[in-house]
Amino acid sequence: MSQPELPPYLREQLARYDQVQQNLQAVLVQRQQVELELGETEKALEELGKASASEAIYKFAGNLLVKVQKDEVVKELTEKKELAGTRKLVLSKQEARFRESLKELQGKIDDAVKPKAAQQQPPGDA
Repeated sequence: MSQPELPPYLREQLARYDQVQQNLQAVLVQRQQVELELGETEKALEELGKASASEAIYKFAGNLLVKVQKDEVVKELTEKKELAGTRKLVLSKQEARFRESLKELQGKIDDAVKPKAAQQQPPGDA
């Protein structure tokens, strides 16, 4: 027995659901990357906090290690931490919006399918 073809409205809702789900997955991956970057930056700042001002500090510049001033690196890492925190917040808000959209689309899909199931019941079984 072949499946009846889905109405255009339902096909559109299912396609939108898939698209939002893919967008949500992309945002989750980005947020995870930002959280890793944030953790690494916080760890670096913590280690720099333990170092004295006279200690030699090096950072990567491509394939090289370059000697830098502690205060410059602390400033750079603090800015990087703030930016990552802001980015994490934006991604969290996008995640919440996508999750809400998925919930709405799931409701629309359920509503579109429910009447079909109710119509297929024999009369008098209600």
